[in-house]
Amino acid sequence: MSTGLLALLDDVAAIAKVAAASIDDVAAQAAKAGAKAAGVVIDDAAVTPRYVVGFDAKRELPIIWRIAQGSLFNKFIILLPAALLLSAFAPWVITPLLMVGGIYLCFEGAEKVLEWTRPHPDQAQSSAVPMDAKQLEDYRVKGAIKTDFILSAEIMAIALATMPDSNVWTQGAALAVVALGITVGVYGVVALIVKADDVGAAMVLRGMSAGALLVRGMPVVLKVLSIVGTVAMIWVGGGIILHGLEFFGLAAPQHWVHGAGLAVGGGFIGWVVEAALAGVVGMAVGVAVIPVLSRLLGKGH
Repeated sequence: MSTGLLALLDDVAAIAKVAAASIDDVAAQAAKAGAKAAGVVIDDAAVTPRYVVGFDAKRELPIIWRIAQGSLFNKFIILLPAALLLSAFAPWVITPLLMVGGIYLCFEGAEKVLEWTRPHPDQAQSSAVPMDAKQLEDYRVKGAIKTDFILSAEIMAIALATMPDSNVWTQGAALAVVALGITVGVYGVVALIVKADDVGAAMVLRGMSAGALLVRGMPVVLKVLSIVGTVAMIWVGGGIILHGLEFFGLAAPQHWVHGAGLAVGGGFIGWVVEAALAGVVGMAVGVAVIPVLSRLLGKGH
């Protein structure tokens, strides 16, 4: 009887060790994947606040919640199962899909850079269409969820590409952790950014001078975020393209970029040089594909 109990306890302990190892594996893979996707995450956080600009303050958080719900649907219902299916049955497709996503990121980034120097035709057209508040909110939310789908697809693809070969359950759990963590992080930060001016206004009413600084500073923060998001988009897109070319046997561009980073001593300065060169590649690709993708996506330029 006691021998049987001891054997059962040994089995339970062994199962617990395996479970703990699996949890550690999932956490490690999720952390690595999330770090690799950081550039796209920054862009996601930088892009989203513009979708609530112009609405009543009471609608800002509900709008962000609607977009976050759409983001969770994108990641968990569509992208996560698709990623696992690709990993199981067509892993060779992942790198080409990453490169397609990288090209799209370069395109979006290059478009934004061009918009800083000239008005976007779509903006003038959209402003000419009369909408009530509800229609405008639905239109903005739909646009935000569409943009989120593209960025989320790139995040999931990057995450999947960084994971070592493992069983489908570990991959699925790690992707789920990445998806949930990034969604909560991004839209939590967006909510804080969007409501910061309201917090500042409340501080001003209570006689706190720091509130006025917060109110005045938020437009600058939003502008900086927009610039950072655009730079991140171009840099990440360029880096993905360079790695993809290396994967398909054209390693010279990636080796040249890496060599330039080593030539300045490596470390942080080397990373900055490599990121800048990846950004140059990304900008060149983005500008080159604007005529084609603009036509395919129905955007006028």
